[in-house]
Amino acid sequence: MIYELEFERPVTELRSKIKELREITKGADVDLTAEIESLEQRLEKLETDIYNNLKPWDRVQIARHPARPTTLDYIPLIFNEFMEFHGDRYYGDDEAIVAGIGEFDGRAVTIIGHQRGKDTKENIRRNFGMPHPEGYRKALRLMKQAEKFNRPIICFIDTKGAFPGKAAEERGQSEAIAKNLFEMAGLNVPVISIVIGEGGSGGALALGVADRIYMLENSTYSVISPEGAAAILWKDASQAKRAAETMKITAPDLNRLGVIDEIIPEVKGGAHRDAEEQAKAIKDILKQSINELLSLNSEELINQRYMKFKNIGEYEFEGQPEGTVLEVKQHS
Repeated sequence: MIYELEFERPVTELRSKIKELREITKGADVDLTAEIESLEQRLEKLETDIYNNLKPWDRVQIARHPARPTTLDYIPLIFNEFMEFHGDRYYGDDEAIVAGIGEFDGRAVTIIGHQRGKDTKENIRRNFGMPHPEGYRKALRLMKQAEKFNRPIICFIDTKGAFPGKAAEERGQSEAIAKNLFEMAGLNVPVISIVIGEGGSGGALALGVADRIYMLENSTYSVISPEGAAAILWKDASQAKRAAETMKITAPDLNRLGVIDEIIPEVKGGAHRDAEEQAKAIKDILKQSINELLSLNSEELINQRYMKFKNIGEYEFEGQPEGTVLEVKQHS
């Protein structure tokens, strides 16, 4: 049974009614075909109305759905012969980051992604998908290996953020993230990042300096969680829904602002409804992107990546004499 979200309650109730009528027809001499067909038509219209008009907070809930596919769910559906690598060669292995080599469309690729758990035990083992520094150092080790052997890099972003605990800070969390940003900007192989769930803060950006950035339709990408923003802005974390409305963290908003390159459509109701079908959509966009990026040489890749991040957002420059520092205003 799939866990239903609050805004889906009318859909759930109608589905239950249809199921109930079907059960009645099995054991009774009564024909309810017309009633069932009528309810199914209503259900189809209701689903269209709800899922085609999702509010930002609705998308946040879908992005956090406990059954939403993770990196390890997508890997066997998209890649062949995946071999996972472990450890950062400095401290240890961080299971909040999965990294390894696989085959895609007849070519070896490096795959790196955040990994949360599906139940309490696995979430504890994977630290709820919040990496320590060794996770980001493992990711960077695999990126530099991919560069050495000329393999495209594919990253799956799905984290609330980097782990903010004492141990992570002691081992250099901020330095590890900053080094990933710096090194990814200069990689001479194609880098593609896909936000498949929550993309939170620097913990997400550490896998997000890419030539192409895509988001699943109901994923989010933000500098802070809606709850965190609400606590800062209004001293009230319960205002998270209001914060989600103003933060521009959804795929449609970020596509319009030029932060991402394209939205990958989701199956109706969210990726958790059909992981295999969702994987096909991801696979199609990956094939197209890799073919486009492999046509560029390393210098073209790096220059294009630089311009991509330089041009994100909309800016107004106040007129000042040449050679002076310009005041910049950014529109959200």
